Amino acid sequence: MRSIFTRSAIIRLILGWGAFVALMLSGSLLDPPVPTPPLVGALVIIIAVILVCAFGVVHEAEHLAHRLGDPYGSLVLTLSIVLIEVVLISAVMLGPGKQETIARDSVMAVSMIILNAVVGLSLLLGGLKRGGMQHNSTGTSSYLALIVVLSSLAFALPAMIGVDGSYTPAQVIPIVVLTLALYAFFLYRQMGTQADDFREVDPGLRAAGEHSAPDQAAATPDIAARPSIGQVFAEHRTEILLRVLLLVITVLPIVLLSHDMATLLDDGLGRMGAPVALAGILIAMIVFLPESITSVRAALGGEVQRVSNLCHGALVSTVGLTIPAVLIIGSLTGQTVVLAETPTNLLMLGVTLLLTVTTFSAKKVTAMHGAAHLVVFAVYGLTVFA
Repeated sequence: MRSIFTRSAIIRLILGWGAFVALMLSGSLLDPPVPTPPLVGALVIIIAVILVCAFGVVHEAEHLAHRLGDPYGSLVLTLSIVLIEVVLISAVMLGPGKQETIARDSVMAVSMIILNAVVGLSLLLGGLKRGGMQHNSTGTSSYLALIVVLSSLAFALPAMIGVDGSYTPAQVIPIVVLTLALYAFFLYRQMGTQADDFREVDPGLRAAGEHSAPDQAAATPDIAARPSIGQVFAEHRTEILLRVLLLVITVLPIVLLSHDMATLLDDGLGRMGAPVALAGILIAMIVFLPESITSVRAALGGEVQRVSNLCHGALVSTVGLTIPAVLIIGSLTGQTVVLAETPTNLLMLGVTLLLTVTTFSAKKVTAMHGAAHLVVFAVYGLTVFA
């Protein structure tokens, strides 16, 4: 217990939850328009607290990844952040006012940030340090297949068959069922039969298996000797559960503070004449900060498959859970849910998906691939200000 709930972990929890409670108590003091000095001061404090908590989340995620192994370790971090984000988006939809495009804008921002900014930075830094890095092509291809299908259902198809960018009531149920069924089948395979497809490639093992039959390569002693997830959980149940609990209660203030910070950012950016979409992008970047840090550190360590598990897995979960959630809420409450993207954003999404497939179809990813993704993200930033 003491090795998990350390002094540093407790301090992070106090700072994170203390800052959230302070924001709640401040109430009307931070309602727009907020004077510039308090606004800047509040933003600086919130961002500082978020950074402290983010490093705590990364610390617990790395311990879990080491104990559980991939893809289970990365999946815990990914689902923790994504599920909380889905809850927040749903809460905004159930709140006052019209929020017709909240899901579209949030998921689109997350898509651009993860596929271009986080993946690009990870591959650039990892490639500069490690050179070409080999990923598990079968697992990565599985992620990309789902991203292409789910992104098309979320952003493109509503513009083609829907009304004013929204699915009709008769179309909602099939889309929700198909999306959830595909995502559930993916998780079932990822955590079961195809778990090895999402683990790091062993260069020595791959070289030895290239000239042998697939079943012989798969039956190497290294894989056969690996303990199952059930055995690992049975042996370390208490540690795993406590670390998962600590990870969740550390990541929760990050998302809650980011949500509260949206009001302050909207106020400040509005005075600067910045586009409204910029606030959503900044919030999405902060919410996924722990995953971003973990991804970059994994790339620097040469664990490029873990980069894919974190980034591509996060996007699959975000789209696979958010879109059904908002469509169900919209149907139950009678709200209009606009999902169809603008032509500009559809172009950027198409370029991003094509670049992502091209990048990870290579046997090894390099710093050059990372640079290309970062350029696309920079262009996306230009479209926001256009």
